Amino acid sequence: MTQPASPARQDAPIPTAKSAPAGGGWRRPPGLRADVRNLSLLGVLAVLIAVGGITKPDEFLAISNLQLVLTQASIIGVVTVGMTFVITSGGIDLSVGAIVALASVWATTVATQEYGFAGILFTAVIVGLGCGLVNGLLIAYGGMVPFIATLAMLASARGLALQITDGKTQMVTVNSVLDLGIKDAYILGIPPLVLVFAAVTVIGWLLLNRTTFGRRTVAVGGNAEAARLAGIDVRRQRLYLYLLSGLCCGIAAFMLIVLAGSGQNTNGNLYELDAIAAAIIGGTLLSGGRGTIVGSVLGVLVFTTITNIFALNNLESAVQQIAKGAIIVAAVLVQHRTLRGGEA
Repeated sequence: MTQPASPARQDAPIPTAKSAPAGGGWRRPPGLRADVRNLSLLGVLAVLIAVGGITKPDEFLAISNLQLVLTQASIIGVVTVGMTFVITSGGIDLSVGAIVALASVWATTVATQEYGFAGILFTAVIVGLGCGLVNGLLIAYGGMVPFIATLAMLASARGLALQITDGKTQMVTVNSVLDLGIKDAYILGIPPLVLVFAAVTVIGWLLLNRTTFGRRTVAVGGNAEAARLAGIDVRRQRLYLYLLSGLCCGIAAFMLIVLAGSGQNTNGNLYELDAIAAAIIGGTLLSGGRGTIVGSVLGVLVFTTITNIFALNNLESAVQQIAKGAIIVAAVLVQHRTLRGGEA
């Protein structure tokens, strides 16, 4: 009788990222690819700053304008951090803008404002978490496609926000909330909202890159069935991710309330598109399995800077949207080319 083949040695060397693939050639390590993408985005951002400085030097390079750009980027940036986690897991959330709108108007009703600063913040966060919970339950346990479930939430949240406000703007009368938006509240010249964005970014980076939660998110996005066989509760993980997205929307809604001093049913318009676009051009894979918080933040800064330059030069918003669309298409084409080249 022939002896059975001996099992593979446990101490066999594991191929590194620099090992040659079966077809020959050399693959760049994933960390190097991420560095190249981030450096490319920094280069784009530098070019945009140069363009703004040349076209409108006095206005664009003014400290007050730079503070405004960072503040505006902070709100959509917080939403983008949550979106990055969702896309990394292979999902999508089209309802983030509507959730921001609903949370902002619910938190600025007369009844809510009677509870002061804590009442407004608590309501915004709870509404965001509640919407995220509904999305997560429908997708993870209801078996609904993320596109359909979040599209339904988009319509429902927008409708409820309109019903609450009756189409009117709800002004904030709580001074402790409004005071966060004035220059006297700046810390070393940095607006408080920017500091909140920085904190959310750091926490998001640590969560995605240094925790089991982050590794499970990447695993689910890369291959959900393999993740399930490895012992990961895929449904629970997806529920947590949409809760995280809702939490980020609630925080962003409170930040928007501070910035605008009001709640409107039109708040967060097209936030979902900006967040998805920023995550994609930052290097997060639309099909899941790879995400980068740093890249997403750089993507947000690129889009916000473009918007600011267009506004200062009195260019039509239609041209601005065309420019954004071109950037998104270019980013997706680069991703596809990278995947076909075996580098993703």
